[in-house]
Amino acid sequence: MTDLPLSGLTVLIPETREQDLFAAMLEAQGARTLRCPLVQIAPAHDRTEADHWIDALIAGEFTHVVLLTGEGLKHLLAFCGTAERRACFITALGQTRIVTRGPKPVRALREIGLTPGLMAPQPTSEGVLAALEADGIAGSRIGLQLYPAETAPELTAQLRDRGATVTTVTPYRYAPLTDASRVAENIALMAEGKIDLITFTSTPQLDRLYAVAAERGIEAALHAALTRTRIAVIGPVVEASAIARGLAPSIRPESNFHLKPFVRAIVEATAKPQA
Repeated sequence: MTDLPLSGLTVLIPETREQDLFAAMLEAQGARTLRCPLVQIAPAHDRTEADHWIDALIAGEFTHVVLLTGEGLKHLLAFCGTAERRACFITALGQTRIVTRGPKPVRALREIGLTPGLMAPQPTSEGVLAALEADGIAGSRIGLQLYPAETAPELTAQLRDRGATVTTVTPYRYAPLTDASRVAENIALMAEGKIDLITFTSTPQLDRLYAVAAERGIEAALHAALTRTRIAVIGPVVEASAIARGLAPSIRPESNFHLKPFVRAIVEATAKPQA
């Protein structure tokens, strides 16, 4: 019987939201998966900012709404509270020029019957800026949905420098999920060469991994382990974060940032000799 493409490969999965689906897709290709969800998404502790932003949108104060994530839109809808306020929110949103970064906010919009007016050519803050520049920024009133740890103060400043009025909202936060002891155990497995590949689907996963290593005094061991272990990343933001830490991701989907092409890229890369 012919081996499956990923037979003999042990993969560490820090993903949370689509962990079961991702693991099943890899296992169907023969991989052995270790699940270690590092962060979970939770509503912002204080809803005041979200309430003010929602009120401003409903009052017609924005000409543009920029959605950086699908989770951001879902949490804003939850913060609406009543069915009546949610309906007003959706109506007001549909009357603005909606700008999206990446496919997830597009999917979240589709669930409420809306589509973006502009999509960033690349799923980055730079891509959002390029889309807005093509549309004309000066004089626009932008409601900008951020996400935790996003470097979007730079995006906010760039938009304001170009003549826009910008109102920001961060409707959710990242919280630790897996116990730090278990995270440290997986770092040890990588250091021992027992994990062949680690897959990062968001920057907070990297941040939590390094935070646990710092707490445990094993930063050098983690970095050495990640230098030896193959790294797969999805999307340019995660890749840039890994590179900034001195890592060298070797597997990535080229353009379509979904799980299916991600798994396909892992299969294709694993079938080839490592450079």
